[in-house]
Amino acid sequence: MTPEDRVRAVSDFGFTERQARFMVTVMLNGGVCVPRQYARSVGTAYGQNVNAFFDKLVKKGFAVRCSCVHNRAGVYQLRYQPLYSAIGEPNSPNRKPIAAGSVMERLMLLDAVISHHDLVWLSAASDKVAFFAAASSYPAEQLPRKSVFAPFPIGLNASGRPVFIFVVNTWNSDDLRAFLQRHGDLLAALPDWTIRLVLPTHFKGAKSRFEGIVRDELASPMSQRSLEELRWYFEQRRRRTPGKKEEADRFRRVARAFAGTRWRLLYWRWQTDRDSALDVATSPAIRDALARGDGVIETEVLPHSYRHLSPLASLVRARVKGVEKGERALGDSQPLPAERAASIAAH
Repeated sequence: MTPEDRVRAVSDFGFTERQARFMVTVMLNGGVCVPRQYARSVGTAYGQNVNAFFDKLVKKGFAVRCSCVHNRAGVYQLRYQPLYSAIGEPNSPNRKPIAAGSVMERLMLLDAVISHHDLVWLSAASDKVAFFAAASSYPAEQLPRKSVFAPFPIGLNASGRPVFIFVVNTWNSDDLRAFLQRHGDLLAALPDWTIRLVLPTHFKGAKSRFEGIVRDELASPMSQRSLEELRWYFEQRRRRTPGKKEEADRFRRVARAFAGTRWRLLYWRWQTDRDSALDVATSPAIRDALARGDGVIETEVLPHSYRHLSPLASLVRARVKGVEKGERALGDSQPLPAERAASIAAH
């Protein structure tokens, strides 16, 4: 299904072409939005027409509005299942209940997409698979499923160079490292690529920290001797059997050497993928691509603050809506207990 096919399908529900285009973008990239994002996407002032559009979405049962803790702002989620069916994504997780903690990440994702009209965004899993099948020799069955089916889209510039984006909204680096480990083999198989870290404005001082994590994961290949030590250590951890004193001493020494987050996450992956999980840790291909400029690491700091958009509750409570027999649409989320709301506001 082409992008224009999706826009026409949504227009048939009674929306203008630019309204439908924005709705398709939202549905494919997180499922949630705020009015200023619509205004920017279509190039209009934030005023009566914008408010009328969102009022229509809620009144017709296409979206649900959730109030936020800090002020009168509202976050909207497109939930109407026939809309998702019309764009070929009837089972999209973007229309399902959303925990309050993930809303900021999804809003950042949408901002990262609508601010780059120079890129063609591949958001649907089928679009990503088709691209990688044509752009690399990487086997389709080995594509990282958590990324193909993940909410993070992949952008293509005019020359066809893929841009992988990752939204950073926590100081914990586990998710970023896991993302990089899943993509290592794929990056090595592509002729060129860009990894773009997307940060909120209050993280701008941490730009070098997160870029350093990317280089630590992708551009620091291990020596063969270190690989042998790591493999032995992983095997000992898996067996959990006490050995001789010499082996116990070696285990403690190696455990100290591989005590970092990188190795902890790699061990989890190794338990499933065994030696194939170690390929990226030893291959110089990504390091060399970065040196040539075929691989690029960059950071985009979004100009917006999102902390005031923390929802008052998760988008989880449903009510029957008379838009279609059997269709359930969400109503406004119910307030949290006072002590919980106060706790969220404090953050």
